[in-house]
Amino acid sequence: MRHSGTADLPLHYGKVPAWLYERMSSLGKSIVEVILMDYGQDEVLRRLADPFWFQSFGAVLGMDWHSSGITTSVMGALKRAINPCADAFGLYICGGKGKFSKDTPQELLYLADKTGLDGNKLVRTSKLVAKVDNTAIQDGYQLYLHNFIVSKDGHWAVVQQGMHNHDGTARRYHWHSEKVSSFIDEPHAGIEGRSQGVILNLTASGAAPNRTGIMAIVNEDSSRALLDFKKLVMPSHHDVRAADVDLKRLGAMLYVARENQPQDFEELLLLKGMGPRTLQSLALVSEVIHGAPARFKDPARFSFAHGGKDGHPFPVPLDIYDQSIQILQKGIERSKLGNSDKLKSMHKLHQIILDAEHNFTPQFDIQQVIAEERRDSWKYNGRTVFGQAKAPKDGDIGQQLSLF
Repeated sequence: MRHSGTADLPLHYGKVPAWLYERMSSLGKSIVEVILMDYGQDEVLRRLADPFWFQSFGAVLGMDWHSSGITTSVMGALKRAINPCADAFGLYICGGKGKFSKDTPQELLYLADKTGLDGNKLVRTSKLVAKVDNTAIQDGYQLYLHNFIVSKDGHWAVVQQGMHNHDGTARRYHWHSEKVSSFIDEPHAGIEGRSQGVILNLTASGAAPNRTGIMAIVNEDSSRALLDFKKLVMPSHHDVRAADVDLKRLGAMLYVARENQPQDFEELLLLKGMGPRTLQSLALVSEVIHGAPARFKDPARFSFAHGGKDGHPFPVPLDIYDQSIQILQKGIERSKLGNSDKLKSMHKLHQIILDAEHNFTPQFDIQQVIAEERRDSWKYNGRTVFGQAKAPKDGDIGQQLSLF
């Protein structure tokens, strides 16, 4: 198989505030549930095994768009939300951060007793993937998080992360059973992290003679070891800049949401009174659900759905966030009753954005977009870890955005 990508993840510390964590669990659960309904369990595993999609997913949930904290927070929120519904969803999340990672074998054996899956095989797999990334690949990172996601059919994905002892970065490793033919020969769905120069990688195909022999240590140039990677460089700067996003895609979405709304968009989304700001968030949520893999190469763009907890690119608009959750949950409920129009409208919204991109030429200042979001944040109950967003002072009106 081929690796899917690399990214540099700056280490971020601190806890996710309760007001955001609760919403992350709710929105994350709803997004996963829609993917399950439209595409099935294996597609959820494929998405979680895609480092680009995973980072975009975390950004839509309001986490810092480029940091290592996405991994622990997203997986923690998903485990909390999905496991109580595991029997209905057919998905189970085991493990976690620190001491919780050590509970993975026991959780897998308990799951096997409930489902009839081969618990010993799953435990062996869990231990192997951890050993490979902690021992067979000696790249300076020590694992501190291990999540094992299993479907009712026994298919699985693994998301695990290691911390570098010296340079303040983290590396996230993704696995997917669909792509693994060997645990010791190019097994990963993707590895995220900064190139560390010379590394030891005994899982590389070029190391086969060494594995067959005495497992002698082989040093490979990392540029060769990572040759199959598409590199997503996560910068150290916290703010979102024009270079961090696909301006054509972001601009087309803003154009549809703010200036050229579908004439029937209230009917389209079956929610009276919805404004353009909610439409903006839903457009990015719909892309996370329905977008093709190639559309997740700029995770920063997805932070324009619900901002970021540290205020980058702007405070989390809690009222808009709650509307996004409400719309998805109502759509799921209606779909279970045989009326899937609302969920279909999410797919249609994604298609409207795609159509708008064809002839769109970006002619806007992304910093002006961010400035307007920050200026208006108080209107939507904006909040960061530092507190509530405040209304601008008199006279601080700012320039009106124009996408033309």
